[in-house]
Amino acid sequence: MLDERSKSLLKTLVERYIADGQPVGSRTLSKASGLELSAATIRNVMADLEELGLIASPHTSAGRIPTARGYRMFVDTMLTARPAAMSSESLEQQLMPDQPQRVITSAAQLLSNLSSFVGVVTAPRKPSVFHHIEFLRLGERRVLVILVSPDGDVQNRVIFTAQDHSQSELAEASNRLNAQYAGLTLEAVRERLKLEVDQLRGEIAQLMQVAVQAGTEAMQQEEEHLIISGERNLLTVQDFSNDLGSLRRMFGLFEEKTQLMRLLDVSSRAEGVRIYIGGESQVVPYEELSVVSAPYEIDGQVVGTLGVIGPTRMAYDRMIQIVDITSRMVSQALSVHK
Repeated sequence: MLDERSKSLLKTLVERYIADGQPVGSRTLSKASGLELSAATIRNVMADLEELGLIASPHTSAGRIPTARGYRMFVDTMLTARPAAMSSESLEQQLMPDQPQRVITSAAQLLSNLSSFVGVVTAPRKPSVFHHIEFLRLGERRVLVILVSPDGDVQNRVIFTAQDHSQSELAEASNRLNAQYAGLTLEAVRERLKLEVDQLRGEIAQLMQVAVQAGTEAMQQEEEHLIISGERNLLTVQDFSNDLGSLRRMFGLFEEKTQLMRLLDVSSRAEGVRIYIGGESQVVPYEELSVVSAPYEIDGQVVGTLGVIGPTRMAYDRMIQIVDITSRMVSQALSVHK
């Protein structure tokens, strides 16, 4: 726990560093904080903050900079919300709400333009509805699941079962699924199977559950895609411009996309804006990056996530504002023109 004096100095140091990008010395801190403290007192407080891992001293300067932990304390306990500097009305046309298929692409570009960093948006998840399912025995305990959606898309997935099944048993399982559950979402089928498991033969119930889970994963992998805009903005960020190693790792992250999808999937299960600082998400393990994200909805149902990715030295209050307003605009545009 920090006392009020330490909190005030840490807050001032973080704000100055975000604004200027230069390590903050005790003299600058004394003037900016408005506290009547001696230089020696400020140096002592900074030494304490450094010992707590909230600030660090770069080798080339006598000043201090915030660490990821210092940013986290600042965001959680010291961030003061500023009045909205933008309105959804003035930005709405940039999303092209009359063209739903372009809303997601436009949202990623808008996030990038407003933040001057990278905008990311996951495309809306469609319900995984199946029209027909078929099982084909490939060998001992290996089964091919063939899943057909209402619009004719076909997904194949090989599953491994706990015990061997004959083709007649597989036909029984697929007939049951097709007769009783066709037209439902795979999520609904999974919930129904949990409730009806006692009425089915144990091994058939298990087979059906494994198959439905595999089908869900197959459809999600097919549907999920991520729109990224503004990666080149990171080339102009002062914090990265002299570190080619960091830039390579970050561009690799945007090319791979899987890690980002996992992070944004976690964000979609939370309410409101989430902030991940300096690798603390464990999914995007880069000390130099922060992610500000929020879910968006269609008719009150969360269907995707959007956000801004940039350096840990970002104006978090402004990024929160940008992400929050954009998520509400996307929700509105997609709900009206679905």
